[in-house]
Amino acid sequence: MGWDDQDLSDAGATERRVKQRFLSGSELAAIGHGFHEALKAASAYLGATSPNPAVGCTLLDETGKILITAAHHRAGSLHAEALALAQAREQGVLEQARTALVTLEPCNHTGRTPPCSEALAQTAIENIWIGVSDPNPVAGGGAARLRQGGKNVMHLADIPALRPYYHDCVALLAPFNKRITQGKAWVSVKQAVNVNGSMIPPAGSTTFTDAASLELAHRLRRATDAIVTGIGTVLADQPQLTVRRVPDHEQRGPRFLVICDRQGKLPSAYRDLMVSRGFHVLVSRDVRDVPHMLAEHGVNWALVEAGPGLLGEIEHLDLWDDWLTIQQQATGPDRRLLRSKGPTPLHLILGDEITLERETPFYFEGMR
Repeated sequence: MGWDDQDLSDAGATERRVKQRFLSGSELAAIGHGFHEALKAASAYLGATSPNPAVGCTLLDETGKILITAAHHRAGSLHAEALALAQAREQGVLEQARTALVTLEPCNHTGRTPPCSEALAQTAIENIWIGVSDPNPVAGGGAARLRQGGKNVMHLADIPALRPYYHDCVALLAPFNKRITQGKAWVSVKQAVNVNGSMIPPAGSTTFTDAASLELAHRLRRATDAIVTGIGTVLADQPQLTVRRVPDHEQRGPRFLVICDRQGKLPSAYRDLMVSRGFHVLVSRDVRDVPHMLAEHGVNWALVEAGPGLLGEIEHLDLWDDWLTIQQQATGPDRRLLRSKGPTPLHLILGDEITLERETPFYFEGMR
């Protein structure tokens, strides 16, 4: 992509240069398509990467053609950028790569894996597009390192035509960002109600939602790192809470299960059963502690599946980040309504399957 070769050395120079330069429709389309693929790849691993964020990376050649799209699979494995570079090298196309599109700023520290900023700096890639900056002060600084290495570093938020992809990158990172900046897990509520607005299923049944909504529930379990429920639900239904209608992530560690139980009523047999099903079981006597408790265990995103008592308390205490209501209809498929206080990862999982009931407009300067 023919970027201006003028030497501007200060940290914001390349961003200003991009603003001043006209990007052709084909360039914008190539960048947008590349980010779409990176976001799709990263979203497929939501629920598998904790405590790391889900991240995607796409490499383009000088014409804007996609060479490689990769995503981070799980903590301890290669980050998205490193995996994309490795796959490009294996396929003999690395020397053709001129642009890297990354949903999150490349890390600039050595943890379980080497810094991705250094890996990119050692390639012939000229342009690095970043979805959002890394909120982790330990890992941040990748953009500055890449600029020092002579790379052109651009941010999606600076280009109005690409702002929708920026919004999606913010949504993808939202659970990790909340854990890192606030010390709390992201809390999504899933609530199912019948045609009359009741959460009580008919006698002899545990649900009244249609088959598509049941599959959706299992997709949400797969995408999240923890399930939160109440002791009332446990005693009434002994729910399985496992991922069954869709394949779960391979080789993932135990998913966390938090049972809100003020009076210590949890049967030991149910705890043992859930451990045997692959859960790490935690008990909370105060629902207000749950977001902090989960964050301390490295959980980015939790899904609440509970009865009206616990949901009412979560609503009253304002502990939720987004709230999905699945509403049975007298005829036709269930209706899905979403309330969100800002960017929501549910959008990346559900796409057009939901109706936005209320969503606060957002633009986070601190998450460029």
